[in-house]
Amino acid sequence: MRRWKGQDPRIIDRDDCDPPSACGTAELKYSSLDRIPYRATSQASAYEGITKLPVTVVLDNVRSLYNVGSFFRTADGAGVEKLYLCGITGRPPKNQISKTALGAEEMVAWDHAWEAAPIVTNLQGQGYEIAAIETSVRSVDLFDWQPNFPVCLLFGHEVEGLRPEIAALADTHVRIPMLGQKHSLNVATAGGVVIYELLQKYRRLVRG
Repeated sequence: MRRWKGQDPRIIDRDDCDPPSACGTAELKYSSLDRIPYRATSQASAYEGITKLPVTVVLDNVRSLYNVGSFFRTADGAGVEKLYLCGITGRPPKNQISKTALGAEEMVAWDHAWEAAPIVTNLQGQGYEIAAIETSVRSVDLFDWQPNFPVCLLFGHEVEGLRPEIAALADTHVRIPMLGQKHSLNVATAGGVVIYELLQKYRRLVRG
């Protein structure tokens, strides 16, 4: 049986069990974790009354299908209303999207349009605050931003960012604080940070 220095001798590698029953069920429990859905935990009580986060996301010309899949996964986890996949942004069904979405692409509402501007304008007319996630000179710090729900988030191309004509439609520009040498995060990582910050702020609003 393979072990490294200092390893608890009770912890075994399933691959070393041939047949698996040779290791015994008691020992096998040491190599697994008990996982339960978040909604089944006591912590979930803090989110009672929140069925959907009033946030919609527009992805404009996001190139990587893996990034698109990550947005689906985050959107499902935070309860985002809808994803709009615009321009060259890939859309399901695609294997690369499924690889990072892990089925979330079947849970989250989405739509595709070649042009993002009409969608943004329509949402703005419905009372959404349009927030461009960009590193522009007019951007406010994400953690200082006081959003007016419902919110529509705009994310652009991984390298070029949002097209100027789409960024110009935004009511607010928001940036994530970056304390290192790089000026921005991967777009899917940025999406996760912003969406969960909005979930925290919305929970605070709902709870008063």
